Order: sequence, then C-alpha cells, then structure tokens
Amino acid sequence: MKINKLDNVVIDLKSGHKYADCDIKAGENIIKYGCPIGHATEDIKEGDHVHTHNTKTNLSSVLEYTYEKSFVKTEKTDKVKTFMGYVRKNGDVGIRNDVWIVNTVGCVNKVAQTIAEKTGAKYFPHPFGCSQLGDDQSITQKILKGMVNHPNAAGVLVLGLGCENNNIELFKSILGEWDDERVKFLNAQDVEDDVAEGIKIVEELKKYAETFKREEIPVSKLRVGLKCGGSDGYSGITANPLVGSFSDMIISMGGSSVLTEVPEMFGAEHLLMQRCKDEEIFDKTVALINNFKEYYERHNQVIYENPSPGNKAGGITTLEEKSLGCVQKGGLSEVVDVLDYGDRLSKNGLSLLNGPGNDIVAITNLMAAGVHIILFTTGRGTPVGGAVPTVKVATNSRLAEKKSNWIDFNAGELLEGKSMEEMTEKLMDYVISVASGEKTKNEIHGYEEISIFKDGVTL
Repeated sequence: MKINKLDNVVIDLKSGHKYADCDIKAGENIIKYGCPIGHATEDIKEGDHVHTHNTKTNLSSVLEYTYEKSFVKTEKTDKVKTFMGYVRKNGDVGIRNDVWIVNTVGCVNKVAQTIAEKTGAKYFPHPFGCSQLGDDQSITQKILKGMVNHPNAAGVLVLGLGCENNNIELFKSILGEWDDERVKFLNAQDVEDDVAEGIKIVEELKKYAETFKREEIPVSKLRVGLKCGGSDGYSGITANPLVGSFSDMIISMGGSSVLTEVPEMFGAEHLLMQRCKDEEIFDKTVALINNFKEYYERHNQVIYENPSPGNKAGGITTLEEKSLGCVQKGGLSEVVDVLDYGDRLSKNGLSLLNGPGNDIVAITNLMAAGVHIILFTTGRGTPVGGAVPTVKVATNSRLAEKKSNWIDFNAGELLEGKSMEEMTEKLMDYVISVASGEKTKNEIHGYEEISIFKDGVTL
C-alpha cells in the first residue's frame, strides 16, 4: 500500500525506508526515535529519501560517561501467570526435557551426530576445543560449561576425543560439581566402539529424563533472551518495542530478561546507562561498551561501520539508527546486572550480556547464560535457531506471511490497528505456550545451532 505522507510525495510504507518530513541542511542532525541517528552530508528537501547517500554517522571512538540515573519502569504487579515446566533436582527450572550431547572438541562432531540420529538426543556441532590457548580457550570452556549446566537438558553426554586442549579431565575442573545421574562423560579414543558406547550412555540418560514431569511454575522463574537480526526500518517501531514491552511485563512479574549484542548498543548506550540501578552497574556498563570498542581497535576495524547490506536494504542507515531500535528490546526496566561470556544469570530483572551481534554467537551466549527461550526479532527473516527455543518475531506482516516456515509471531499487527497492550498480552501468552511445550519453528525444522566467540591464537 502506498499513501501520500508528505505534500505531493508518494511513499511506499512497506519499504521501511525514511523520508524527510522537513528540510534538513547539510551538517544538521537527522532525528529518529527522538535522538540523532547521524547528520546530513548534503541539503535534504522535505520528502527526500534519507539514507546512506546523504547521511553519515556522528559516532566516534571510546567515550567518557557520567552516571545520571533517569526514569525507569520498575513497578511490580500482583498478576500471576504460570507455565508448565520441569523442576530439576538442584531446584533449577527447565522448559524442555531433552538429552544433549555436548562436545569438548569439534573433532567428534560426526560421532555426536551418529549417536544423536540413533537415539533422538540433540547434538550441537562446533569447530572449537582443539589448538586453542589462553582466554580464547577459556571462553570456549565457559560457554560449554553453561551448556552442560542448562536446565532445558534433563541429561547430558559430554563427548570428547582424548587428545584435545579442552580434554575432558581439564574440562571437569572448569565444570565444577555435577550430578552423576545427569551428566556422563565419554572419550572416543578410550573405547573400541565409540558410537555404541555413546548410544548406551544416552539411553541411560533418557531413562533418567523420564523421571521428570511437567508441573505448574510461576513466570517469575522464566528467563528470556533478547536478540534481533536481519533488521529493517520497522524493527524499532514494531517488533523491538513489543519485545521491550514484554520484557517489562515479565520483569514486573519477577522474571528475567537478557539483552546482548554490544556493538548494537553503540550510539544508544546512554539510554541503558541512565537506567542502571546503581553506580557499580553503571561502571560495568561503561566497561562493557568501551572494552568492545577497544576490541575493534585492536583489530584495526572501524568501530562505527554501517549496518549489514541486508539492514541497509531494509532501510537502516547508520549504527545509531540500528542501536536506537535494538535497545528497545530491553524496554524501560532497570538494568540490574552486567554479564561476561559464560556468566550465569543470577538476578531477576534486566541484565546486559557481553558479546557481538553475530546471530549464532549471540544466541549461544544467551543460552550459556541460562535463558530458557530467546525472542529474536527480524525484519528480513532468518531460519537460525539456538539450543533453546528461538522465537522469530517478524516486524511486518508481509514477512510473516512470506516466511511462515520461519516466523513464529507477527509484530506487524501493530501497524494494522492492534494496540501495544493487546499485542504484549498476546506475546506473553505465546511465550507461556512455548515454555509449556509448544515447539517453535526452529525446533520443528531442526534449526538448532551453536557458535562460540573467538579472539585468540590457534596453534
């Protein structure tokens, strides 16, 4: 549908692109979401297309910040919602009751696949664990530790080769305490028939998993990861604000949400810093932002590079514009904690998680932090899914209809007369249904992947 938005100008509202609603002089800021998203590189007339050809970022390098706490939405509600989940022996809560095969090293990916195909267990191939050193190996170990400890897995087979840097004996020292009924170990080099032995162990774990039954659990126990990818011009207008409203709702009920993708906070970080619960969390947020900028600089990369080709095709021009839309997934709630790679979510409320915007790395980081489910907003569409249910929230109805095999929830209804309050309740009901066992599209199609952040030397 096309409508006359500006005098004598016909605009395609489906495009997600921007058009000036007044004259803008060269050098003047361009405002969206009430904040600058860059400046004009030439004079722009009312009705002109505003995009990469006439707009440039305002952002630069590492900055200094001052803690000035602003309004945050922190009120609690007496409303109680529940889901049907699994309570583990240690008190953790899961929303799935699967057996997972977690590799210490990529060399046994195909062994894991064969065992999984013969038993119905889930496996998650990755290329890491061999020839890694220092912090690079440590990140791999922390992420895999988070995976082994994830409550969505009723049982876990830790599968190693035997000669890798991240060998099972070393990994056990990282893993700490574990339940012998729930976690089993197998070095492929130690047995004659690694597949047969793996099948035997998984069958034992499946019997253990059968001892758990779904029971009613308050939503306050639910932990939700927040992610966006393949964004468009509507991401910050429909899907991300909707997820932010959901985040505020679940936090008001005592639950938790986690926002990641640090580079996609650049240019909007001040909005998160204003909501930090105290100066300690503010300082951690400043370090989170500036350390990631310094990571870019160490690798001689431009910190404020434009969004991806797909984002630009969808109407997003600068990183500020993407970030100002991205952080809306965190709603208006107080920031209560800042997590590093492999840290486990421990506080109810909104937490920030270290990590890049890369889709599979980000959803893996969220899983390792302990989220039960991920809300993944998209305006371009993507089939990607993680080890935990990954709900794709479309920014527009056209995408939801075209890629119904990928999309789980359509936030585009906000453009068609539905209210934010109505859609927030609808999304909450859907999340509860997923937490109670309804499968997401990524689960139905087997799109369940992991990838681990890498920053170091490979031998």
